[in-house]
This record gives sequence, structure tokens and C-alpha cells, in this order.
Amino acid sequence: MLDWTFRTIYGTNAVMIDHPSEVLRPASRGALDPDLVSELLMGMRLVGLDYRRIEVSPPFGLAFGEVEGRAQFHFVARGPVHLRTPAGAYHRMNAGDAVLLPRGGGHALVSCPDTKCQDVRSLSAAPLCASVSAISACSDGKECRDDRAIVFSGCMEFDLGGLHPLVALMPETMLVGTLVERYPEILPMLEAMEREAKGARAGFAGILARLADVVAAFIVRAWVECGCGDATGWVAALRDPRLGRVIVALHNAPGHDWTVAELADRMGASRSVFAERFLEVTGMTPVRYLTELRMRLASQWIAKERMPIEAVALKLGYGSQAAFSRAFKRITGHPPGSHAQARQQSHIDTDGGTGLPYT
Repeated sequence: MLDWTFRTIYGTNAVMIDHPSEVLRPASRGALDPDLVSELLMGMRLVGLDYRRIEVSPPFGLAFGEVEGRAQFHFVARGPVHLRTPAGAYHRMNAGDAVLLPRGGGHALVSCPDTKCQDVRSLSAAPLCASVSAISACSDGKECRDDRAIVFSGCMEFDLGGLHPLVALMPETMLVGTLVERYPEILPMLEAMEREAKGARAGFAGILARLADVVAAFIVRAWVECGCGDATGWVAALRDPRLGRVIVALHNAPGHDWTVAELADRMGASRSVFAERFLEVTGMTPVRYLTELRMRLASQWIAKERMPIEAVALKLGYGSQAAFSRAFKRITGHPPGSHAQARQQSHIDTDGGTGLPYT
């Protein structure tokens, strides 16, 4: 299992994502403070759960199902390959192209748009290492031809920590093209992935898995730095230096007993001016924002980290487990105990209790 944080990997340089239909560039006016971005992305994790090197000759169609809470990453080492998105759009991907689907969703990799698809899970996979397997699925049942495609695909646990609401606002597909001009470090990584996937040298599986996590994280950070798409409330908050300090303070210490007066002081404004500005930009009151942030973190700690409910309540500043449970139910619609049970049952239903699903 791989766990990468931005502090470990990244500096604070600006990034550009080159999409087939859209180019995103950091705004020159009111651009996000790189230090603020770094602060907010500190808790981000992209954990590679299950990777596969897929070698297949045309015609082919590989369907990837939807698994709740999982992102999907694809890198094309030899192409072309067409990505059919969950919405039904098609994107041509050539050798060296990568894509992150932050919310996963049912999608397919096909040799041409009208090709029939088979579930990738129905194909035989040979284990290469702990989290990487190999699929050789040539159409004629023999050795793959010279026109074969080679794809490195991964199912990922994508966790943005306190920034998790941004996942719902991300585009369904985030394609990375050449980033040489603004982020020259990305090209050697893509080239290394291409060499490792094609050459299949000793140790290539683990190297590819780590590179895939890093490339996917670059894509996410680029999207945040370039304006977060339609996440206008977040962008406005982060581009307002005074309000940005408040947002960072809330995310850094969600368990603190914040008061409106204390937050207004951080912004350098009166309570009324602060409250009005906060509501205008984020669409909610400071108290509501903090409560929702706490409950998102609580859901993560209870379901994914198996933290006891009493410990979660204490960590988030609640005087009693009962007070925390009331707040949790008010925000999520159900008590924290049933949330943990439902999540556990979901894992049992999807993977039989033996491992994590590959989508």
C-alpha cells in the first residue's frame, strides 16, 4: 500500500494541465497562494490498492465497473487507446498519456468506439507483486501482435482529507498531456512509466505503481492550483488572503473550540463583517462549515481508519460521545455506529472480505 503526501513529494511551483478540449492555467490575478495550497493539500493521500499491466491486441474493449469511493488511473504505454468516460464521451489516448478518474465510475478502454466490451475482472491475471498483476488478453488467443496496446491501470483510494468536498466538483476525467513548459519534472516520469511498462524489467511492477501514484497526485494538485474548475466558493475563499487564513486555521485545528469572534480576529475584521463575508463566499455559516468539516473527518476516521467513536468525538472537540452522535446524525442523516457498520458490510459485499475490488 502506497501513501504519498504533498509535503514529501512536491514543491510549490505552478502547474498546467493540458486537456484535449481545455487548457487550464494558473490565474495571474488573484492566483492561489502556493503556501496556502500546500497547507490545504497536506492531508491528501492517493493509495494504490490494485494495479494491473494489461497487454491486449485490437480489436478490444475493456469495461471497468464502478466501486464506491475508488478513483481509477490509466497510463497508456503503447497505444492508441480510446477512453469511454462514465458520461459516454470518448478521448483518444496515445503512448505516454495518463488519466485520473477521481470518482471512478463505469468506463471503458477500447480500440475503437464501436468495439464490444468485456468486464476486465473476467480476464485471467497473474500476480507480479503484492498489489500488481498482469493481464495478457489478445484477441486471437495467441501471442500479442506488434500492434498491441499496453496499459497500466490502477484502482486507488483517493482521500483529500478536509478538502474531500472538492472531489465531487472535479471533472469526471482528468487527462494529463505534456507539462514540460510549466512542470518539466512530469515528462521524465511519464517516459519512465512508458519504458517500465514496455520493458517489464525486474522490479518494474513496484516502480510503475509508485510512479502512477505520483503522476495522479500531480494531476490533482494542478487542478487545485489552476482554479478548481467550478468550485467557485472554494476558489474565492482561497484567493481572499484574509479569509484564506481562516480556512487554513479551521482545517489545521478542526477540534478547537472556535468562536466567531476568534475567527473574525484571524481575518482582521469585525464579527459581522467576517460572518457576512464567510457566508457570501462559502455559502454557509462558519459554524456550519466547521461542523460539516468535522463530520467528513469523522466519517473517514470511523470507516477507513476504524477509530473508536469515543476517540473521534474527543479528537474533534466534543465534550461527550452523545453530543458528537447528535451532530453526526444531524449532518449525515444517520448515527455514527450505523455508518461504520454499513461501510464494513459494503466492503464484505464487494470483495468477499478477502481484498479490495479492482474496477
